Amino acid sequence: MITISIDAMGGDHGPSVVIPGLQKVVERRPDLRFLIFGREDSVAPELARHPRVAAVSELVHCDVAVRMDDKPSQALRQGRWKSSMWKAIEAVKSGQAEVCISAGNTGALMAMSKFSLRTMASIERPAIAAIWPTIRGESIVLDVGATIGADSHQLIDFAILGAAMARALFQVERPTVGLLNVGVEEIKGQEEVREAGQMLRDVALKTMDYHGFVEGDDIGKGTVDVVVTEGFSGNIALKSAEGTARQISEYLRAAMSRTLLARIGYVLAKGAFDRLREKMDVRKINGGVFLGLNGIVVKSHGGTDDEGFAAAVELGYDMVRNRLIDKIRVDIDLFHSREPHPRPVMEDAAAEGGK
Repeated sequence: MITISIDAMGGDHGPSVVIPGLQKVVERRPDLRFLIFGREDSVAPELARHPRVAAVSELVHCDVAVRMDDKPSQALRQGRWKSSMWKAIEAVKSGQAEVCISAGNTGALMAMSKFSLRTMASIERPAIAAIWPTIRGESIVLDVGATIGADSHQLIDFAILGAAMARALFQVERPTVGLLNVGVEEIKGQEEVREAGQMLRDVALKTMDYHGFVEGDDIGKGTVDVVVTEGFSGNIALKSAEGTARQISEYLRAAMSRTLLARIGYVLAKGAFDRLREKMDVRKINGGVFLGLNGIVVKSHGGTDDEGFAAAVELGYDMVRNRLIDKIRVDIDLFHSREPHPRPVMEDAAAEGGK
C-alpha cells in the first residue's frame, strides 16, 4: 500500500474537486490509502458522497487553509504547524505518507516544502518539473518556476534531477538531456548555460545521454527526454504552451460551428477531433513535481477539475512506485564522484537535508 497525503483545501475549488478526483484514482489504483487534511465541515460531506474514498482515507481536521493569494512569507507565518498544506507536507517528513499532493498556492507550497523537507545534500535549489506532451510522446521540462535565474552548477543539478525523474516515469535507462538555449551551436547562449553544457559533456554520466543545446521548438518535437532551463524561461514556456493549446481549441471550436457544412464535417471527423482533443488536454499532464527535496511533493494546477487532480495524484503514485528519491540520490552521488572540481556541500542541506 502507498499512502498519499492530500491538502484538501488547496486550489480554486477545494474539496469539491479534490475528493471526486480521489474517487477516480481509487477506481484505477486499488493499492492506495489517503491522509486527507482540511476543514472537517468542508471535507466530510464530500467523503459522505464518495464512500469508496472514505473507506481508504483518514481525515485530519485543520483549522487553517492557505489562501491562493497569500504571499509565501505570510503563509509560513500563519499556516506553519497548523494549516492543511503544512500538515500534508509534514506527513511526508514523518514517514506517515510517501508523497504529498496539493492544488494550493505554488509559492506557499514550495516555501513550506523547503522549510519542512529541506533540500538534498549538495542540491542548492529545488526545481519544479512538468510533464510536456510532444510529437514523440512526453518529455520532462524543468525548472518551470521554482528558481528564477540559475548558475551552471544549478543547471547541472536540474539535469541530474530531471534525468532521474525520466528514468522513474518513462522507464528509460539513459534518458536524453538537453539544455534550452537560443541556438544549438556551442558558442551561443549565456555563459552559465555554456559552462553547464561543457561540464555535462566532460563528466559523461552513464545515467543520462547529454544531447547538447536545444531550442524552444525542440520542446514540442520531443527532441530529448529532459529539457533543462531556469525557472523564468521555463515558466514562460509552460504558460505559453498551455495558452496556445487553449487558443487552438477555441479556433477549432469556432471554425467547426461557423456553417452547416462545417458542422456536418465535424460530425464525420469526430473521431479524429476527439483524438486531437485528448492530445491537447492539459488536465492529463496536470502536476508539477518538486525535485531536489527529501521527499516528493506534487503541485496540481489551482483551477484544475477532478480529472486533472486525479492525474496529479497518479503522477505522485508513479514517482513513489518507481523509487524516484532513490534514483536521484544514486545520480547525485555518481556525478559528484566524477566532478572535476567538487562543490562544497551547502551547510543547510548537509545539516538538515542530509539526515
